[in-house]
Order: sequence, then structure tokens, then C-alpha cells
Amino acid sequence: MKRLLILPFLVLSFVSFAQSEKTLLDFNDEKISETEFKRVYLKNNSGEIVSKSTVDEYLDLYINFKLKVKEALSLGMDKDPSFVSELKGYRSQLAQPYLSENNMLEALKKEAYERLKWEIKASHILVNCGPKESPADTLVAYKKILEYRKMALSKGFDKVAKEYSDDPSAKENGGELGYFTAFYMVYPFESAAYETKVGEISMPIRTRFGYHLVKVEDKRPANGSITVAHILISTDPELASSDDAEAKAKEVYNLIQEDIPFEELAKQFSDDKRTADQGGLLPAFSVGRMIKEFEDAAFALEKNGDVSKPIKSKYGWHIIKRIEKEELGTYESLSKELESKVKKDSRSNLTEGAALKKIQKTYGFTENIKERNDFYKLIDTSYFGSNWDKKRFSKLNKVMFEIGDRKVNQTDFSNYLNEIQTNKSPIDAQIFINDAYTTFKKNQIMAFKDSKLESEYPEFKALIQEYHDGILLFNLTDKLVWSKAVEDTTGLEAFYEQHKENYKWGKRADAVIFSAANEKIANETKKLLKAGKDLEEVINEINKTSQLNLKKESKKYEKGENEMLDQVEWKKGYSKNIDNQGRVSFVWIVEVLEPTYKTLEDSKGIITSDYQEYLEQEWIKALRAKYKYTVNQEVLEQLKKELN
Repeated sequence: MKRLLILPFLVLSFVSFAQSEKTLLDFNDEKISETEFKRVYLKNNSGEIVSKSTVDEYLDLYINFKLKVKEALSLGMDKDPSFVSELKGYRSQLAQPYLSENNMLEALKKEAYERLKWEIKASHILVNCGPKESPADTLVAYKKILEYRKMALSKGFDKVAKEYSDDPSAKENGGELGYFTAFYMVYPFESAAYETKVGEISMPIRTRFGYHLVKVEDKRPANGSITVAHILISTDPELASSDDAEAKAKEVYNLIQEDIPFEELAKQFSDDKRTADQGGLLPAFSVGRMIKEFEDAAFALEKNGDVSKPIKSKYGWHIIKRIEKEELGTYESLSKELESKVKKDSRSNLTEGAALKKIQKTYGFTENIKERNDFYKLIDTSYFGSNWDKKRFSKLNKVMFEIGDRKVNQTDFSNYLNEIQTNKSPIDAQIFINDAYTTFKKNQIMAFKDSKLESEYPEFKALIQEYHDGILLFNLTDKLVWSKAVEDTTGLEAFYEQHKENYKWGKRADAVIFSAANEKIANETKKLLKAGKDLEEVINEINKTSQLNLKKESKKYEKGENEMLDQVEWKKGYSKNIDNQGRVSFVWIVEVLEPTYKTLEDSKGIITSDYQEYLEQEWIKALRAKYKYTVNQEVLEQLKKELN
């Protein structure tokens, strides 16, 4: 998180400014012009009211940043292997937009958007056939799937799926997949489903799993996405018996009908601990994302605020409240999300292919087929074993292809093959070498384009510099401030002792806050506690007939921490009963605690944060003493007038 806060601050110059530029900051070995600082300032303060004080404050932060980066460089942190590796990873991500074909990307985004308007219900039959199968085995699989198609047309799709499909679940469901929309299935399968008419069976389509037949059962307008909250009463034997769970779910549902807030009941009773604290709220979902029983019940709710009766799933009993239902957004509003999904999906191979063609056309590409074929002849199944002779290609050094001014020869390809060689089960040697060469060629073409990015795109060069300095700044700040404050226990303790007055508890109450189903239960609880019964025993006794009878929470509270506690007088003993949204609450104050110093453990988080701030300020003082710099006050005052 700290790194994310640092990086937006950093913006470095795209190009060196001419000598005529007015210098605002002079670090001896680096000069920052007025124009450069102005651009940095405006980018990071867009929408804010500009004043002389904000310019001064930002200049102060900017100087601190430059000094910290100088210190990191002086320590050689830019040579650290972990830094080099991390920057390389970021560069790889940032380079992607420059290495893809935008026209194809846009077409795929629009295709996906049109498909998202519809939900398809389909079934399939699968014949296993992996991508590395030999041509002979692939042909066998293809003939088999064609035969199954003939049978499905005459005997019925589900019967053939149950008897012959290689998808294990088909024996039970006849190949049925339910409803889905774009991005739920691998791209070739998705395309077959959307391009086949309802009631018809597709021709065989190939995916990485094998050959499929797709029968489209239904096509309907998309339901959009829905946001719901739920209360789960688990049927896990460790939590409750099946009958008890059903009874409890019905009790909770009845309380909802009595206008007890759904969110409060979720917090009290839901066994889904991931969502209970948020009132049972789940992230928005569309068809195909949830188990069928839950999905059907959720989408059946007609209005926001509607609540389902308890419904059963393999997890237990759910009570579902509809919060919001959203239709598909506009193409413009979903553009970035669509782009992200396309790039992560197998359809991104189409954009990669288009990008390769564009790069070859832009820079020029020639391929020497003879040299490629000569190489192919030397590969056989011995490549897949421990007896492979890596010197087999040693005499091959002719150029295989050229991209721009780069020549890629047979030695480059042989080195690649030797790098990826492992002992594994043999596959068809010619299939392997063709796939390997295709991958190698693609990688070389992309690497060539990648090597040109900094020289051809100044904004890319600047962005990489931004990340370079940002990572250095983070690493050094972590070392000298954040991690040091956590690990330096002696320094932290000394800081705490010096600033102890800043860390005090106010007046507190050690209290138990009860919520009872009614007045009678509240009074009975007080009676048992006053008689000296153990708290947990009392709760168990009161809740024998229903887990909804009595709830409690307890800790040491300060004023303002708990609404119920703030309504009663702070003295030892039991408060009067208080109406609380259909239930009855009361407070048992075990002890009233006078103001006292917090221990280091009590407030370690805030004390550590303050210590980090102290360490950073001391570090900045040291940097300003170590590195000399000057600010041209005349230029600064002129800049303030321009910005004001």
C-alpha cells in the first residue's frame, strides 16, 4: 500500500531541457527547470486550488523525494538483483500496450460486449485430445466426434453425452452446462455456443481440452448482475444438525418478517464469517458464478429489499436479500474491464497474431525457409531423453530470419532448444520442433520491438524512470523507516517513554452488553447473574430453547465506543432495560476504570506509526545536511505568480 502511495507522486522529465530553460532547483549534478517542476506540480495537484503555500509545500516534498533517490543511488541499491528483477517485471507489464494490436483488441472487446447481452444455455460432448497429440491421434479423435454428432442427431444429445462423452460429469447431467455468458468458457467454445442456433448442434470445435460438440438449449437476454446479502445457517455437523439448522433458519426468517434489520441478524447469526460483519453482503455476480439453488433464488427476487424464504444448498440454509440489480452498462463504461478480460483470455492470441504481422510489416521481415528446414531434419525423439547430444547443432550458424536490423541465426535457435530441453515422454518430433520454432520466432520479433520502446516512445521512457525511482524510494524508506520502526524494539520503547503523555486511556468501563429477545428474558438473565451464576452458564441456560434468546458482547469501552453503553450511568452494576429495535438490551458494568497511561502493547500500532514519522523527519534532516542544493528564489516567486 505504501508503494502505491509513493508512485503517483513521481513524475520525471521526458527529455532534457535546453540550456535556455530557467533553473528552479540545482542539485549540482542535476538541474530541475521551472517548466519541468511546473508540469510535475500541475499533474499531481489537478483540481486543487493553487496558492503560494501549496507550491512551497510541494517543492519541499519534491526536494525530499530527490534527495532520497540520490541516497539510494549512492548506496548502489539500483544494482541489487531484487530491484533489477522487480523493475524488469513492471517494465514487462507497462510494455504490453505497445506490443499489442489495438484494432484487433477493439474488435474483440466489441464482440465480447455484444455477447454479454445474452445468456446461453448449452450442453456439450467432449472427446479428449490434447494440444500435443500426433496428427494420427488427432485424426482418430476428430473422426470419433463426427460419429458422435451423427448419433446425437438421431438418438438424442443427452443420451450420447451420458454414454460417450469424456467429460466425467456428463454421465449424470447429460453434458448440461447451465446458463453462461461471455468470458465463462474458453474462447473457441464460447464462439461455437454463440454462433449455433437454439436447438442445433455445432460442428466439432477444438479447444485445449479436445474436440467438443455444443448443443444450444436456450438463448435469453442477460439478467445483468445482482448484489445480495445472505444469512447462512450451516449444516456442517460440527456446527449444527440438519434439523437444527433448518429450524434456526426459519426462526431467523420469522424475525426478518417482524422487521428486525436483516443486517443485524446476519451479524448475529450467519455462519458465513467472511460476510457476517458486513451484514451478509456479497460481491455482485451474474449467472454461472454461484451454485444453482442460490443463483435461482437470488434472481427470482423482484425488487430491491425483497427477502427469500430459507433455501437449501450443499452448504446449508440461505436467506437472501436483494440489494441491487444492475443491467449491462454501456460499452464506454465497461471498456477498461473488457480490455482487461480480453487480455487475460485465450482470445488475446488473436491480438498477438495481429501485432506480430504489424511489427513485421513496419520493420521488415524475411525468413530463410531452407535454413529452417535443415534444422528441422536434426530433431528426433532422442531430444526428449537423457542421451540428447547438445552439440548436434554446433555446425549450424546460418541466418534463419531477419527482423529490422536484427539477424537471428541457427545458433540462437539451438541455444533456445537446449535451454528448454527436459527429459519427458516423447511426443511427435516434428510437431514439437514446429511449435518450438513458432514460439521462438514470436519471442524474437516481440523482443526486437520491445528493445525499441524507450527510443521510440519518450512517454514510455519517462514512465519506466518513474517506476525506477519509485521502487528505490520505497526500498530505502522501508529499510530506514518502516521496517526499522517495527524491528527496532529498543528505539520504539525509548520513543514511547519520551512521548508517554501522548498515549493515555480516557475513562473506561469494563462492561458486558446484552441483547435479549424480550423483557422477560432480560430480567431472568439479570436474576441469574445477580445470584452469582457464571456468565457462560447463564447464556447456555437462557439459549436452551433458542439461540436467538440472548446475545452478548464484552470488552473495555471508552466513551463513544458503544451506543448502548453511552445511554446508561457509568457505575458498577446492572442498567435498566433499554428498547433496541424490537429487542431488549441492558448493560452490566463490571468495573469503571479511571484514566491511565496506555501500555506500549495497548497502542503499538499508533506508537509505531508515530515513531516512523519521527525517523523519517530525522532522516530528511540528515539528507539535507549531506547533499547540497539551491533554490532559485526569483524563479520560484515568478512561478507562484503564474500558478496563482
